[in-house]
Amino acid sequence: MTKAQASTIGRAVIVVGSIIILFLLAAYLFKLTYPFIIAAIIAWGLSPLLKYLKIKLRFPSTLASFVALLVGISLLGGIITGITFLMIYGFRQFGEQLPRWIEQGAEQLQQIFNETILPVWTEMTGFFDNLTAAQQETMHQGITQLGNQIGNILGNVGQAIADGVGNIFTAIPTVLLVIIFVLLAIYFMGKDAGAIKVGLQRRIPAFVQAKFVMFMQQVRVRVFGFIRAQLILMFITSVIVLVGLLVLGTENALMLAIIIGVAEILPYLGTGTILIPWAVYSFITGEIFMGIALSILYIVVVIVRQSIEPKVLSVSMNVNALSVLFSLFIGLQLFGIIGLFIGPALLVVITILNDIGVIKDIEDFIYTGFKEE
Repeated sequence: MTKAQASTIGRAVIVVGSIIILFLLAAYLFKLTYPFIIAAIIAWGLSPLLKYLKIKLRFPSTLASFVALLVGISLLGGIITGITFLMIYGFRQFGEQLPRWIEQGAEQLQQIFNETILPVWTEMTGFFDNLTAAQQETMHQGITQLGNQIGNILGNVGQAIADGVGNIFTAIPTVLLVIIFVLLAIYFMGKDAGAIKVGLQRRIPAFVQAKFVMFMQQVRVRVFGFIRAQLILMFITSVIVLVGLLVLGTENALMLAIIIGVAEILPYLGTGTILIPWAVYSFITGEIFMGIALSILYIVVVIVRQSIEPKVLSVSMNVNALSVLFSLFIGLQLFGIIGLFIGPALLVVITILNDIGVIKDIEDFIYTGFKEE
């Protein structure tokens, strides 16, 4: 091995080690400062409005920051209100239909019990009476053990649900405290944006600042691209579901299609959170045709989404379709369901770093080291 090759390998090890250390350090710092990071992201999103208020309308910094914060809260509140309205409407429709569904389901289950379970039980009882005392005792022990196991499972499930609900209520004060910190941080970041910017410019090298500005510009483009891609996918899903429900003659087809389309924002589950239980219920209540139709509709939605999602994301976010598909799979394998968001996000970061020349600079450092100007 030559000296140049050894130097290249050494620099590569330094780069890889530095990346790992920075990743671990960033993860640790995020736990300590995530309210302020969230506030910085929101303040960055509100920065065009803040600049407009300060420069065009000549608002004082305090008033401009306060107005921008109110606008941001209003927009977020409007989005949450809209989603809440859809959920309330869906639950209200569900509540109105629930008694009828329960009645139909009970009748269907009673019919299944009378026609299927009861005859089988009668045959098993006759079979049980023909067993010897030892065989009956063994059978009793097996049934008892099975019942105990089922009881333990149900008990564990109930305890897990109770613990989850308790954790939610316990976390509420923490969530409220985080929200307060985020709102205060947004206000002060907007109010002192100029001073913060000047302070950072004094302490950060010029070439790093230039790269950071280019990075944030690309992030803005791709973030809006991602939002646009999700809206496109939700719209296509709603249209497919609407057509299917209209063909089936379902009441309130438009509103149901919108609700199911919004459900597509849920990673991995998506429309399945509504269509699958609906199909299962239809099968239980004897509406076989409806159950089959909903199952086919769900399969069509999944096939269409899986077919167009990589392409839509690649066009909207300016990344390769195969890379998006690869990032979705890798993210799912490494991080679970949330990895369907983390994977593409990391891909976007890597793509931006490549576009602004950071990857090229790292490669040059590995192969040639620092170049003297």
